[in-house]
Amino acid sequence: MDPKFAVLKGGLFDNFKRLEDRGVLLMGWADPFTPDPAIPEHIKEATVKAIMEGNSHYTLPTGDFALREAIAKKLSDYNGLKVNPHKEIIVTPGSDTGLYYAMRPFIDPKKNDEVLIPDPSYPSNFKNVELMGGIPVRVPLKEEKGYQLEVEEFSKRTTENTKMILLTNPNNPTTTVLDRKCLEELAAFAVEKDLVVVVDHAFEDIIYDDREFVTIASLEGMWERTVTVFSISKGMGLSGYRIGYNVACEEAMDVFYGGAVNILGAANTAATAGAIAGFEDYSFIDEYKKIYDRRRKKAFEVFNSIPGVSCLMPESGFLAWVNISRLGSSSELAGYLAEDAMVGVNPGNEYGERGEGFFRIVLGTFKEDGKFLHALDRIKASLTKLAMEKGIK
Repeated sequence: MDPKFAVLKGGLFDNFKRLEDRGVLLMGWADPFTPDPAIPEHIKEATVKAIMEGNSHYTLPTGDFALREAIAKKLSDYNGLKVNPHKEIIVTPGSDTGLYYAMRPFIDPKKNDEVLIPDPSYPSNFKNVELMGGIPVRVPLKEEKGYQLEVEEFSKRTTENTKMILLTNPNNPTTTVLDRKCLEELAAFAVEKDLVVVVDHAFEDIIYDDREFVTIASLEGMWERTVTVFSISKGMGLSGYRIGYNVACEEAMDVFYGGAVNILGAANTAATAGAIAGFEDYSFIDEYKKIYDRRRKKAFEVFNSIPGVSCLMPESGFLAWVNISRLGSSSELAGYLAEDAMVGVNPGNEYGERGEGFFRIVLGTFKEDGKFLHALDRIKASLTKLAMEKGIK
């Protein structure tokens, strides 16, 4: 077996079943409202209708055309991208698969290709590059800078082997929404160095405080060098449907289309029907956003009231990135909370070297606020007790 695969670990997820069996409240799955049911009625009806009509056959390897048309309209309305649904969109069985597929054609394991990746970032970003035979190069993000990109940090790590920049925008785990200025500077840098940019927009649907959301592919010189990866898992809350989509210029898509039947197969047929309904009416996301908004404000208040703990106001999504560096390491605190508070969170070191001293918590867990607030109370009590034991006030 390839040793790169043989040593793979699942982080906190390795322990989730054990923790769940002990009654631990799991707040590490970035899966909206889990474990509670939460499918909008019109999506549920479309999914069931497809099954009842016997739609059990393959969709196209590139995705059902009706879905691609619906996606194209959304891209025009929200992302400022005018795309050809025939030639510039491919539907994937989830954005994790889409992210891997977006990168793989550009990375040659025989050439020591390097990929610049902000740190902290989504854990798979680093690992996928290694699995492809590439070299992940970590670009530090700084809490004191609000985790915005600094182009000079990318520049000083660029070599003749640098092939790609890999972004998650909004950032997971920090929730940072990258601002226009830094993206324009990064775009100019990518054009100057002739780099491919792959960007994951999984959390794009949930942005707070009227922040502008910029799709880097819409900036000058970027359409022809960018692959954008999207998901219906976070905004629509349909993570189990395993539907994502990649968007790129026709030249890149020629390669993706050619490989789709051999690598991707096809997206789930019934889930495709549900996704079409979701794109036809996604007003329900606004209702979800109201729930997440009040929870992020509550979490911000609670975490910043605990001695030795701090948290920036989440800018997007349904996560919080909590600084517990004065209380202990990421792994120590995650283990402590699982034992003492009976709440499972993600240790920050899973998200890169710059994640040490933090943990990630999913504020979108549970449909009812009561369960969420109960978990927050347990965390606050445990961390406050630990701070007192350490003499932190």
